[in-house]
Order: sequence, then C-alpha cells, then structure tokens
Amino acid sequence: MVAGLTAVAAWEAFELLGGAGYPSLAWLGIVFAVAIVLEPAIGREVDPTSMILLATGTILAAVGAFTRTDPREGLPTWFATVFGALYTSLLGFIVRLGHEAPPVVPGSLLGGLDDGRGWIVLLVAGVWAYDTGAYLVGRRFGRRRFLTHLSPSKTYAGLIGGIVAATVVVAAALAALGQPPVGAILLGPLLSLAAQAGDLAESMLKRAAGAKDSSRLVPGHGGILDRVDSFLFAAPVVTLYVVATLH
Repeated sequence: MVAGLTAVAAWEAFELLGGAGYPSLAWLGIVFAVAIVLEPAIGREVDPTSMILLATGTILAAVGAFTRTDPREGLPTWFATVFGALYTSLLGFIVRLGHEAPPVVPGSLLGGLDDGRGWIVLLVAGVWAYDTGAYLVGRRFGRRRFLTHLSPSKTYAGLIGGIVAATVVVAAALAALGQPPVGAILLGPLLSLAAQAGDLAESMLKRAAGAKDSSRLVPGHGGILDRVDSFLFAAPVVTLYVVATLH
C-alpha cells in the first residue's frame, strides 16, 4: 500500500516540478522512489544497502539526463529526477518504522497488534491529531500568521493547538503500546513540527508550480501528495525517535 501511494505521489510531484519549470525523467523517478520504499521489505538476508540503491538511482538519472541536447536542460533534469524520487520515497519510513519498532508490551491496549502496526497507529493518530488541533484552534483563535508566502492560513495559535493535541494523543498511544507516556513530551512536539514542515514543503512546491492541489485524483481533497505530505517528514522523525531512544 505504501509503495502504491508513493508511486502516485511521485507522479504528482514530478507534474508539479514540471509546472515549476524543472524537467525530469518522471517514470525513472517513480521507479526509483518505489524501489527505495520496497528495499526494507526485501528482508534482512538479502538486504542491499540503501546507499547502493541511492547511488544506482542517481547514476541512472544522470545517464538519462545525457539524452537532453542542451546541458542547461540536462542538469536540472538530473537534479529534479533525483529530488522527486528521494522526496516522495520518504513515505517509505512508514515501512522502516514497522521494522525498527520495539515490541508492543503484552497485555497493553494495542497488544493485539504486531509491533510494527502498533507504532504506525501512533504515527497516523499523532499526525491526524496535529492537523485537527491546528485547524480547530487556528480557526478559533488564530490571529498572527507565519510563512504566509507558502501558506496563508498557518497561524501561531494553530501551531500551538496542534502540538498540544498531538502530544496528548501520542501520550495515549505510547501508554497503549506499553511505553512510558512521558515520552510524548519529546515525541509529540517533534512529530508535530515535522508534520507541519512536511505540509509547508509541499506548499512551496505547489506555489512554485502555480497549483492549488497536487492533482484532482481525490474529489474535494486534491491529490495523494496532498494527503500524505505531513507523513513524508513525520515518519522519518518518529523512526529516528524509536531508533535513538528505544533501542
């Protein structure tokens, strides 16, 4: 499922890059992104290192860019292909989180889930809580705005409301996983800021392309990239938290 979402998100990202004036080898970039996502699912026995995969994709993108007769077009084609693939492949950290997650404590509320799915529930619930809290508090109390050149609706009140909501939900999720809820004091704000940064990063891409949505694939909601943009940054941050503090 993550690989499928990545493929569609990558296609939308390359469309936006093209709209912003950055040509790319879209199909190569999509394959590159999906390969990065699938890499941790291959298994520990035949686990090619991520660096080899990244090097291979970067080289292939360069070779493909050689076909552009104007080097001033070939160079951004190479850069944009690698960037689009790496950017959207960040969604693959959802899979990596499942691999790196510590065991769910038996008898805990989410003890019926396997280790990976329990932590993915925390990730999804935390991001949704941030979005909901930021929207509700920002709409009610939002006055001062920030980074309006990227997104005119972001307010400091919404940011604080989202962080509080996400921290409460992350604390509940940690407790349900049998982990000390106090970890939410660090993980809640980290997840929130990463989710917000992911949203703003996609907004920058859309602004550069002059687009309101990444596509019209989801009626009334834009495209897949619009739906997963927060997870692109939040998933690596939660994975880093797990690796750094719980291993």
